[in-house]
Amino acid sequence: FRGDPSSAMLEVLDPEQNHTFNDHYLDVDYDLSQVMFITTANVRYNIPLPLQDRMEIIELPGYLEFEKLEIAKRHIVPKQFSFHGLDKHNISITDEAIHKVITEYTREAGVRNLEREIATICRKTARDVILETSKKKGRRKKISFEITPQKVEEFLGVPKFRLKQHEKEPKIGSVTGLAWTSVGGDILNVEATVMTGPERLTLTGQLGNVMKESAQAAMSYIRSHAKELGLPQQFQKGKEIHIHLPEGAIPKDGPSAGITLAMAIYSAFSQKAALGDVAMTGEITLRGNVLPIGGLNEKLLAAQRNGIKKVIIPSENEKDLTEIKDDVKKGLEIVPVSTIMEAFPHVFQGWKKPRTSRTASKAAVKSSTKSKTKSTTKKKK
Repeated sequence: FRGDPSSAMLEVLDPEQNHTFNDHYLDVDYDLSQVMFITTANVRYNIPLPLQDRMEIIELPGYLEFEKLEIAKRHIVPKQFSFHGLDKHNISITDEAIHKVITEYTREAGVRNLEREIATICRKTARDVILETSKKKGRRKKISFEITPQKVEEFLGVPKFRLKQHEKEPKIGSVTGLAWTSVGGDILNVEATVMTGPERLTLTGQLGNVMKESAQAAMSYIRSHAKELGLPQQFQKGKEIHIHLPEGAIPKDGPSAGITLAMAIYSAFSQKAALGDVAMTGEITLRGNVLPIGGLNEKLLAAQRNGIKKVIIPSENEKDLTEIKDDVKKGLEIVPVSTIMEAFPHVFQGWKKPRTSRTASKAAVKSSTKSKTKSTTKKKK
């Protein structure tokens, strides 16, 4: 028999075998057919598919920042204060200090590391309280002490994590996307630059296969709609475009960056600056349709946290907004789009769809028919 847990779970959860499950250690058969098993896992991708087929999977999203703040205030802080004897003194911790611990010292879906960091703060606060009481004659006097963000940095050292910086001002070839991770949402900076060289697309930033295909689809869309976008027909001739996603040590994958990649490519070739306070998410097709994505709640929270003003989402995700709390949507202008063309005016200031020969001919036909009707009415008069 195999000793790994997944093989044992396969046998336990198999309805054909679990009524006479044999434990190899006790060498005893017993019936497990009427037993309900509840299992947990931090991630899903490393669970064998046969094992997933035997389970009803319930996905629980990670806590949002304001949820972690409330959990810390109501449960973690009182528990740690009591454990370290700080509840006997007038010790308090500000909301800003807790928020600093959440955003700059932890990066997780739950609150395990948050509790660990708060416990560290409590231990060092208890040390300061003891030193303070030892200086006084009456050691039983209560000490008043407030834990501020400055004290947090003094106790925990240099912050371990930082908020990603996005372009505040419009910049050519720089577009902000939104990404979902197992520990919440984040912004995704996409940089594109064009240089003289062979006609090719270079991708860097440790991208996965799905994201590479999204970049190729975005490039093909821009090329096939060059005339509609006001680009020369041979705009890529003798030009090489390089797309880079910063933080190259972190693997990145998924199709939801398609619209972001398309905007970065267009910005680099057209030399038009993309607005810095706009972020977007959505998978794209070669026809220019924007397909729905997942993790909208976490992505909107990441946009709000990083000072984004406008967020472009697929129109099919508009129904998901009803399930998202108002605190997450506060201060965000959410723009649903069904095609890439609908997104251009929101990303590029003053952008107008260029008039192609087809639209110009249609306008000429309309004007000629109007002039004809006017002349006929004059003749009738």
